[in-house]
Amino acid sequence: MTTAPTLEVYLEPDQLKDALRKDATVGLTSNPKWLPPKWFYDARGSELFEQITALPEYFPTRTERELLRQRSGEIAEVAAPEILVELGSGSSEKTRLLLEAGTRHGTLHTYVPQDVSVSALQGAAEQIGAEFPRLTVHGVVSDFTESLHHLPRGGRRMIAFLGGTLGNMVPGERAEFLAGIADVLEPGEHLLLGVGLVTDPAVLVPAYDDAAGVTAQFNLNVLRVLNGQLDADFPLDAFRHIALWDADNEWIEMRLEAQRTLSVRVAALDLDVEFARGEQMRTEISAKFTLPGIAGELAAAGFEVERTWSDPDDRFALVCATRS
Repeated sequence: MTTAPTLEVYLEPDQLKDALRKDATVGLTSNPKWLPPKWFYDARGSELFEQITALPEYFPTRTERELLRQRSGEIAEVAAPEILVELGSGSSEKTRLLLEAGTRHGTLHTYVPQDVSVSALQGAAEQIGAEFPRLTVHGVVSDFTESLHHLPRGGRRMIAFLGGTLGNMVPGERAEFLAGIADVLEPGEHLLLGVGLVTDPAVLVPAYDDAAGVTAQFNLNVLRVLNGQLDADFPLDAFRHIALWDADNEWIEMRLEAQRTLSVRVAALDLDVEFARGEQMRTEISAKFTLPGIAGELAAAGFEVERTWSDPDDRFALVCATRS
């Protein structure tokens, strides 16, 4: 018998708007300026990102998907989850491979997708519920960086955090986030990470600066979001997309560079933002890892790496860690 998916909402639209106002105020008045990458993802941004994942240059998504296709059975054996929690679940497209493996293994009974978007989560939860009628699907609408304590208990859990999203955090944020996950897990429960690995910049940079210019549109979309949500007047044609490899920090940086001197009005914040010609604003980092490096970060947070799987080119890895 199919059980209808349920949804718990801990993040209302007004709270999301307040978070955008706060981030924009801090980021646009900093020196150098910056904006958090989570604001790329309105409906248009999500559509553009889906296009990015299909580009020939963008290897992370297809590489992770292939690893999940090959290794989901082993992951189910190692973790034997009764509850699979996915942070930043989006469409839950790749997660189906974990759900199939978990149900075949015979332990998995509940899937908990978490996302900030009620509509995206509702749609994905309904699809998963229809495809996996024996699973209980319980969606959580929240910001995963602030509401890990909302994640349900009631069985052996595995938290999945896929897509290389951990790399969007600077080291201090990563340490706090991983420690927060450790705090909500019991000893013996698992965390599954999908992380990009340090590889040749000649391969990495084009993944974030494709020939068709889709990533450039995606980057500029954060300005469109500010224009729409905060009554700003960013002229999109006055900025150009930049992606570069920072070898010292081992991350890709995406930036927007002003092509001329300009003043931008953000009416909802009563803020005027000045840009010099050539001034750059950081919109995303995408940190890449070594396997010893991520193992060290996990150990510091209270985890022990149990298994890792990487692709033949060592560009991406799945890391399964146990709460110590």
